[in-house]
Amino acid sequence: MNPHLNQLHPYPFEKLAKLKHGIIPPANKSSIVLSIGEPAHTTPEFIKETLIANLQGLSNYPTTKGIPALRQAIATWLEKRFACVVNAETQVLPVSGTREALFSFAQCVVNSADKPLVVMPNPFYQIYEGAALLAGAEPYFLNALAETDYLPDFDNVPESVWQRCQLLYICSPANPSGSIISAETLEKLLNLAERYDFVIASDECYSELYDDEANPPVGLLQVAYALGNTDYKRCVVFHSLSKRSNAPGLRSGFVAGDADILAHYFQYRTYQGCAMPVPTQHASIAAWQDESHVIENRRLYREKFAAFIDILSEVCEIRKPPASFYIWLKIPAHLNLSDTEFTRLLFAEQNITVLAGSFLSRDFNGINPAANHVRIALVAPLAECIEAAQRIKQFLSGVKQL
Repeated sequence: MNPHLNQLHPYPFEKLAKLKHGIIPPANKSSIVLSIGEPAHTTPEFIKETLIANLQGLSNYPTTKGIPALRQAIATWLEKRFACVVNAETQVLPVSGTREALFSFAQCVVNSADKPLVVMPNPFYQIYEGAALLAGAEPYFLNALAETDYLPDFDNVPESVWQRCQLLYICSPANPSGSIISAETLEKLLNLAERYDFVIASDECYSELYDDEANPPVGLLQVAYALGNTDYKRCVVFHSLSKRSNAPGLRSGFVAGDADILAHYFQYRTYQGCAMPVPTQHASIAAWQDESHVIENRRLYREKFAAFIDILSEVCEIRKPPASFYIWLKIPAHLNLSDTEFTRLLFAEQNITVLAGSFLSRDFNGINPAANHVRIALVAPLAECIEAAQRIKQFLSGVKQL
C-alpha cells in the first residue's frame, strides 16, 4: 500500500458523524442540516434538458481534452468574467468537478524527490492536504485569523518556506470564511511564484456566489493578464458548475491557465481516465453560456443571509461574508464551549447540524485557527434557514451542558 495513506486524516464529515453518534435529538424538532456545502437550489431546467437531449453521446468514449465547443464556451466565459484572453485549445481543460482536479493536479506537478512543501490556507478544503501528502510533499499551513480578515498572512511567510514551495493552494472566495483575496495580494503572490518558481493553484469555485453585484471577486488569471503575464505562467485556476449552477451531481468543472503546465497535466489525465461524458459536456456548454440563472442564484443566497443574520445579530456577533454561502460563526466567548461541544449540543438540543471549525483545520504554530468557530452552510430553503436561525438564537440564549 502507498505508505502516505497512513498520513491522511479522517474526512470532516466522518469526524462529525462520530461526534453526533449516540445522541438522540428532540423528536419534535425536524432535522436541519447546515453542515455540508451541497447546493440545494434547483438545477436549472435548461441544463437538465440539454443533458437529456444529448444522451446519444453515451455511445461514444469521451476524450480527455473535451469537445472544442466546451473548451470555447469556457474560454469565452473566462474572458467575459475576468477581462482576460484565453486560448481554448491550449489553456483550458475540462475536469470532473474541482475536487478531483485539485487532488490530481498535485500528483502531476509535485516532484517528491526535492523534499517539497505544498503551502495552503488553514482552515482549508481537506483535498489540498490529502493531495500534498499522497504526492509525497509536506503540507505547510498558513493560519487564516480574524485579524487578517480570515485570509492567510502571506507577508510573514519565511523565505525558507517559499524556497521549498512547489505548489501554493489558494481559495478565493475562501472556504469557510467567504473572504476574498485582493488583486494587490494576488499580484504579490504572482511575484513570489516567479521569484521562487512555484505554481499557484487558485480554487475559485465560489467565485460566482458574491454579495455585491457591482463588485465580483477578482480572479488569478485576471490579475496576471492585467500585469502582462498573458501566458499565465505558473498560474492555474479551478472552476466548477456545482456552486455556480446548482449542479453538484453533474461533476463538471475546468482548469485553465499556463499552457505548458496544462500540457503535462493533460498527459497525466489521459492515464488517470477522468474524461467528462459527452452529454455532460453539452449540458456544461449550456450552463457556461447563461448568466441569468447565476444572478437568480445569488439573489436567493442574499435573501437567506439577510434573514439569518437579522435574527442572530440580536444575540451574537455575526459576520456577513462578501462571498460563498457559508456563515463562519465565532462562538461567543461567554458560552465557554469548544467548537465540538457547541456542535454537539446544538444537535442534541435543536436538531441542527453544523460543522465544527476544527474539523477543517490543523494545529499549527501553536494554535488551531478554527477551533472557536463553526461553519454554517446556508444551503437549505429559506424557511429552513429562518427556522434554524430561530433555534440557534434560542440555543445561544440558554445553553445547557449535556
